[in-house]
Amino acid sequence: MTVSTRPLLLVLDDWEGLVRAADAMTRLREHCAVEVLDRPLAEVDDAALTDVRLVLAIRERTRLDAPTLARLPRLELVLQTGSHAYHVDQDELRRRGVPLALGRRARAVRAAVPELTLLLMLACLRRLGESARAMGAGGWPRLTGRTAHGRRIGLLGLGRHGRGVAALAVALGMDVVGWDRSGEREGRSDPAGRPGPDGVVLLPLQTLLATSDVVSVHLRLSEESRGLLDGERLAAMKPGSVLVNTSRGAVVDEDALVGVLRAGPLAAAGLDVFATEPLAADHPLRALPNAVLTPHVGWTTEEVFVEYADIAVDQVADYLAGRLDPAELLDPEVVPVAGALGGVARTVST
Repeated sequence: MTVSTRPLLLVLDDWEGLVRAADAMTRLREHCAVEVLDRPLAEVDDAALTDVRLVLAIRERTRLDAPTLARLPRLELVLQTGSHAYHVDQDELRRRGVPLALGRRARAVRAAVPELTLLLMLACLRRLGESARAMGAGGWPRLTGRTAHGRRIGLLGLGRHGRGVAALAVALGMDVVGWDRSGEREGRSDPAGRPGPDGVVLLPLQTLLATSDVVSVHLRLSEESRGLLDGERLAAMKPGSVLVNTSRGAVVDEDALVGVLRAGPLAAAGLDVFATEPLAADHPLRALPNAVLTPHVGWTTEEVFVEYADIAVDQVADYLAGRLDPAELLDPEVVPVAGALGGVARTVST
């Protein structure tokens, strides 16, 4: 038996088992002792967390608030898949001097989210949700859908996902327009529709909502974007239009959305994200025939999990060597300490 001292890394919420199965895990175990959770962290005894030095969090499945972080007294690094960390108490990490490294450089997700956006849009236009429900109940529905070709799609947000959707929409022959708050501040949006720097015509928000057959949300959640699509703006959308949201549920007022899906002007909505997740079993959105719902799976593809695992291993190796790139940190001011894990680590038998 060989005894080695390696830091303990805990992988949270690997529900699908895809991180555990990734080839990168073999490399990771060269650097760390690894434990993978396929159950909630709340179900793990505090004693089992005492020696955890590193945490690999899969997107936003576990809220890393102050009480949760307090259960990890020896935590020195958080690895966060994805490019956001809305679920993390950043002030607490900063107080403890614990850096958080993001998987911003992942590329597979840049295809995954736009593809699901397109899928939800087409499902709404062709009324696939209603068809599937009727067929499952033994029926043979006579439903008339609409094509995407020649219709206008308005993109709220022109970051990596918004631009990805724009490219797919152009391939379908759609008229693509966009809005972003920075463009509006800089005077780059114009009621007449002038091309922005990226080639997408920028419009004022009100004009975009009133003229788009499809509105797709690709905004980061912030105090400015929270509740952006409120009752007044939803009611101002083009009659018969479709709303798609693969960004953050809190950007849309869900109560108001239920109202405009029942009474108009919206014809349908395709939603992958919700203000509170999981979506309550009795939430009225679940009962609407013109709502196509998916459980926040825009990013959950095999390719994305494999890439996130690869990035995490690289970041662990860099951290242990004292060369983790500050550009990959959520807060570059929380500087990783070179050789921080050189102290007492968990003893692992191999």
